[in-house]
Amino acid sequence: MHLGVDSFVSTVTDPTDGRVIGAAERMEHLLEEITLADRVGLYSFGIGEHHRSDYYDSAPQIILAAAAALTERIRLGSAVKVLSADDPVRVFQQFATLDLIAKGRIDLVVGRGSFTEAFPLFGLDLSDYDTLFSEKLELLLQIRDGGEITWSGRHRPPLVRQSVFPRPFQDPLPIWVGVGGTPESFARAGLLGLPLMIAIIGGEPRQFAPHVELYRRAGAQAGHPPEKLQVGLHVFGFVGETVESAADTIYPGWEEMFVKVARERGFARPNRRQFDATAGPDGAFFLGDPQTVADKIRRVSDQLGGVDRLSLQMTNPRLAHADLLRGIELLGTEVAPLVADV
Repeated sequence: MHLGVDSFVSTVTDPTDGRVIGAAERMEHLLEEITLADRVGLYSFGIGEHHRSDYYDSAPQIILAAAAALTERIRLGSAVKVLSADDPVRVFQQFATLDLIAKGRIDLVVGRGSFTEAFPLFGLDLSDYDTLFSEKLELLLQIRDGGEITWSGRHRPPLVRQSVFPRPFQDPLPIWVGVGGTPESFARAGLLGLPLMIAIIGGEPRQFAPHVELYRRAGAQAGHPPEKLQVGLHVFGFVGETVESAADTIYPGWEEMFVKVARERGFARPNRRQFDATAGPDGAFFLGDPQTVADKIRRVSDQLGGVDRLSLQMTNPRLAHADLLRGIELLGTEVAPLVADV
């Protein structure tokens, strides 16, 4: 199994002195995190996309370009690119250019996103949530195939015998589909023969087993070989020296994030008991010392019938930069070797 890190580039208040880290310094820290992940041998680093005041990742392509110029081996990608709110032509051009800069180290993970701010920001109707994504994904895949494109749809002006350049270093550019919990999304990815990135932010990972089986069955029925039907997981997590220190380090930021989400969406306020359950053996949070995290990765991979890639989203708004760097180091030097044969 390949391990990596995903970042939503949240705003950060340094827990040691209460100082709010400025935007430019936060970007400097982020690039240091990516270059460390490259040095310690992690497989990938992904950047999310949000259009909110508490995140700095509204233009992930720019961040990835800077990271591509600073790294040598690590794969870089979106986590996820909100395709519904963008133009597939520009998305392909930008990520093909990134792939040329990185000499074939780019993965494009597309999805609809877990927040909806991009829809009004770009003049889109939230009622078109599903059709925007499915239509734009169809066009993106046609562009990836190359050649002249003639295409029409509801949400974008038609293309008549148009070609899209530049072409990427990789042929084809890897395009993954990021999904949440709807069976239809899993089946669609399988029918298209696209690798799958599952965002697990709550519940128990083993609950996704029927959806993963649906994905693989749909892919097989569509005639796609098993090696094309890769499964990746995007999960919250953190690696510390001990289970207790990891939990105590990450909890203040977890509470801040989820209290805000609960307030926005009308959920009950989360508490430490819920956090501990979520971080437990069957929960969605991959947290602890290296052996504990590795054991959980192995267990979940078995429950889902095999996982090809797992990315830990380790940033949060109350995590010191030094602690995050140490977590990345432990993930690369101690956890990754323990799951390399999974």
